[in-house]
Amino acid sequence: MSLITLTTDFGTRDGYVGEVKGVLATRAPDATLLDIAHDVEPGDIRCGAWILGRIWVRYPAGTVHLAVIDPGVGGERMPIVARLSDRWYVGPDNGLLTHAIRSHPVAEARRIEAATGEGAPSDTFHGRDLFAPAAAHLSGGGDPRAIGPEIDRSSCVVLPVPRAARRGDSFLGHVVHVDRFGNLITNLPVGWLPAEVEIRIAGVTLHGPARSYDAVPRGELLVSRGSGGTLEIAVRDGRADRRLGVTLDAEVEAAPRA
Repeated sequence: MSLITLTTDFGTRDGYVGEVKGVLATRAPDATLLDIAHDVEPGDIRCGAWILGRIWVRYPAGTVHLAVIDPGVGGERMPIVARLSDRWYVGPDNGLLTHAIRSHPVAEARRIEAATGEGAPSDTFHGRDLFAPAAAHLSGGGDPRAIGPEIDRSSCVVLPVPRAARRGDSFLGHVVHVDRFGNLITNLPVGWLPAEVEIRIAGVTLHGPARSYDAVPRGELLVSRGSGGTLEIAVRDGRADRRLGVTLDAEVEAAPRA
């Protein structure tokens, strides 16, 4: 079984995803196409990188992850295929691999040069004309060398996202993602921290982590152990981002609870 996942900022209103799927269905008719997300905010590479970082290894070896969040389409950024831990990435080399690379170094990377779409590729729709044909080729067991020349695998673009760090007896982290519920997802690994912590963010001090959202009254802030293995800050039946007035890169300090 071959799998191709799709992560884009195309939305579903205009049919762009449908065009990409049409190419994949024609060129890789035996592949299973799996939608990850298509409602990423337009051009939000950091969000796409966070998504890929979470879902990358949830799929079996051989999966092709097609990701197109590409505000620089047609410009100087490079169209690539990259192999990480026996899974393939196909898309622009613009930082979408940032989080995946941190845990799974690139084993092979190639520039997409073959114009394998119908006619000359569009300058503004590489998702359909370059990336989808390359993804179909790989999912069918095609030779990666047919896609284009190998490039320095250490040259793949990595975004300058913040890292968590120890500071004395406490830890300093940042908000690295705000999900659709307004939850503030941090880069503070749960495994670094004691069972009970004191969290400081935007002038507010919280204690936790709570076992579930209903551990606090409706409308109250809470700290939880997120499903991605890091601390999250939420509001029960509300939005923590609006309550605290913070967004990406906001500082979060965690310390043992006194």
